[in-house]
Amino acid sequence: MDPDALAKAFVEHYYTTFDNNRAGLSTLYQEGSMLTFEGQKIQGSPNIVAKLTSLPFQQCHHSITTVDCQPSGVNAGMLVFVSGNLQLAVFSH
Repeated sequence: MDPDALAKAFVEHYYTTFDNNRAGLSTLYQEGSMLTFEGQKIQGSPNIVAKLTSLPFQQCHHSITTVDCQPSGVNAGMLVFVSGNLQLAVFSH
């Protein structure tokens, strides 16, 4: 499969899962995985998913600008770089 197509499919899957079932992201992380969120380094699948599921919003809109990938070397892996914007829903009372 074309690496760029695979990266785009992964990004689509990731953000669809993020929007609908953040706990379902656990299978995409390993113990050595790290998430940096607002300067905080969070390591390991359970810790990353705990952080993502504790975010104070339920719905958001992802506007992806670019998806780039490159080979990672280990086990034919790849690094996927995503840039774009995240827009949170504004609620009025």
